[in-house]
Amino acid sequence: MADPTRRRALAAATRASRGAIRLAELPYLAQLDIRLDPKDPAADAVNRALGLDLPLEPNSAVHTSRSSALWLGPDEWLLLARPGTQQEREARIREAAGGSHVSVTDVSAQRTTFLVSGPRARDLLAHGCSLDLHPRAFTPRRCAQTTLARTGITLISRDHPSQGFWLLVRSSYAPYLTNWLLDAATEYLVAPGAPSG
Repeated sequence: MADPTRRRALAAATRASRGAIRLAELPYLAQLDIRLDPKDPAADAVNRALGLDLPLEPNSAVHTSRSSALWLGPDEWLLLARPGTQQEREARIREAAGGSHVSVTDVSAQRTTFLVSGPRARDLLAHGCSLDLHPRAFTPRRCAQTTLARTGITLISRDHPSQGFWLLVRSSYAPYLTNWLLDAATEYLVAPGAPSG
């Protein structure tokens, strides 16, 4: 469940940064873990049912206006979609798979999602993430299972650098990660009444 105090704190930091960063929580996203053999004909049927092609390149992501699919392993993906759509999407996947062996697990309650964007987003994340986040190294439509501030996350680079990143973290770690993000953002915040520069 989204925490109003957390939401207000992230919004306040966003305002105080005067455009340098944007921090927000995107709770309740539908999240489905999909396991299937990408060489099975059922994979094509699942792709058609989802309206996207599950990415086959390691650590890549595919985004559409309705959903995103993240490569987690050679036969595993995470599907992200609008809140409340998980049951309909799960049924669609199972129907498309027919008799083929496909595993679909609703993991929506397992994680929450944070948005980190703005011109200083990469700098902020670099305080606690060992990945090279330079746009040439961690390009749009990339994802990685990594750590941020010693917390396991899935990091997703959105379609365009201006859209920033999504951070998927286990819900139980959301308060800790919120505090870390707010602390790491301190250097980008402008005190009330201070001249912008």
